[in-house]
Amino acid sequence: MSRDATLALIARYYAAFNAGDAAGMLDCVAEDVEHRVNEGAHRIGRAKFAEFCGHMGVSYRETLKDMVIFANDTGDRAAAEFVVHGEYLKTDPGLPEAKGQRYVLPAGGFFEVKNGKIARVTTFYNLNDWIAQVSR
Repeated sequence: MSRDATLALIARYYAAFNAGDAAGMLDCVAEDVEHRVNEGAHRIGRAKFAEFCGHMGVSYRETLKDMVIFANDTGDRAAAEFVVHGEYLKTDPGLPEAKGQRYVLPAGGFFEVKNGKIARVTTFYNLNDWIAQVSR
């Protein structure tokens, strides 16, 4: 896959995220996608990724802004930096109570791409920063 094709794939993935289009996100990932979430569970497979997307869609409303996407020359690795603008809608077990709190959080994603699909996505954000923002 070319660098430009990888950039387009990652842009499509995040455009689907911003549109609340879980099916569009799933279309971008491999059947055996490896999903690593900052300080969270490590999931393997599109079905587990779909469960995560469903949970996130109920507990959070998020829009990613100031997106910058990078890819290496061969197109098999990529990264994105962005700012999450969100609202905490439903209490996530083990986290503070949800009361519609709003938050703004710098974050990023790291990707491995194989055969035109995202094979691995690792998400990073500062959980302590998020907890401080929703605990006010």
